[in-house]
Amino acid sequence: MSIKVFIDGSEGTTGLRINERISVRDDIEVLTINPELRKDPAERKKLINASDVTFLCLPDVAAIEAVSLIDPDNNHTCIIDASTAHRTNPEWAYGFPELDKEFRDKIKNSKRIAVPGCYASGFMMMVYPLIKMGLMGTDYPVAVSALSGYSGAGKKAIAVYESDDKTEDLFAPREYALTQQHKHLKEMKAITGLDREPLFTPVVDDYYSGMIVTLPIYTHLLKEKVTPEELHKKFENYYEGEQFIQVMPFGSESETNGFFSANAMSGKDYAKIYITGNEDRILINAIFDNLGKGASGAAMQCLNVVLGCDEAKGLVL
Repeated sequence: MSIKVFIDGSEGTTGLRINERISVRDDIEVLTINPELRKDPAERKKLINASDVTFLCLPDVAAIEAVSLIDPDNNHTCIIDASTAHRTNPEWAYGFPELDKEFRDKIKNSKRIAVPGCYASGFMMMVYPLIKMGLMGTDYPVAVSALSGYSGAGKKAIAVYESDDKTEDLFAPREYALTQQHKHLKEMKAITGLDREPLFTPVVDDYYSGMIVTLPIYTHLLKEKVTPEELHKKFENYYEGEQFIQVMPFGSESETNGFFSANAMSGKDYAKIYITGNEDRILINAIFDNLGKGASGAAMQCLNVVLGCDEAKGLVL
C-alpha cells in the first residue's frame, strides 16, 4: 500500500530535492497540486488532509498557516516541516535522530516533526554530543563559523548568483548576519541547552551547494581536557552505527593535503566529521550538503523513521 505524500512548496529548492528523492521510490504516491492553486488555502487544505505525510517547504508564516489547515479530527497526517517555525516548539519532534535515542523515538511516534536548519545541523552534530558526554559545560563560550553554497539562500538568491550580469562582489565569499540575529541561533541554543546563543559567523560563497561548519575548542575550558585523538574516539563511539554521520578516521585530512572543501559532500545526504588540532586547541569540522543532511535529505530520513523502514531508503550515501 502506497504512502500518500503532499509537498506544500514543491517548487522551492527543498521541495524539488524531496521530489527527486521520492521519484526513485515505489512505496510513495505523490499528491500534486495545480500550479495555479498552489497558494489557495482550500486546495492546500484538501491535499494536506488527504495525505499520510505532508512536507512543508515554505516560509515560516505559510508553514504556520498550513498547520492551521489540518482538520481537528485528523489524527493520521504527519507533518514534516522544513521551515524555522516549529523547531523550538517542545510539542514537535526535532528531526535529528542521531543526537540521542530520545530524538529518534520522538520522531518515530510523532505526527509533528521539525527539520533542523542547515547551519544548525552542523552545529548540533558537534556541540550536542560534547554537552551530552559531559565534556562541554552549557556555559562554554561557543563560537562557530560556517561556509555555504548559495542554494541555501533561496530562489531569489540563486537567480542573482546565476545571473549573467551578477556584480563583482558575488564572486567572493560574503559574510552576513552581522548583527548576530541569524534565524538558526534560537534552535542552536534551545536544543543543546546552552546558557546563551553562540557567536556565529555564516559566509555564503559562489558555488551551488555544500557546507562546512567549524567549531573551535580551547581544551582547557572543557570540563575534561582531552587530546584530539581522545575526542575523536569519543565521537566515533557516540555515532557508532549511524549511517548519516560518518566520523572520519583520525588524520584522514592528509588525504586531501590538509584542505577541506565546503562542496565536497554536494549531492550527498550524509555528513562527515573531522577532528584535528593539538592538545591546546581542537577544531571539529562538519561537512555536508546544505540541501542534503541540511534540508531535504534530513526531511526524507525523518519520513523513513516514521515509516519504520531503512533510514537510507531513497537517499544518497
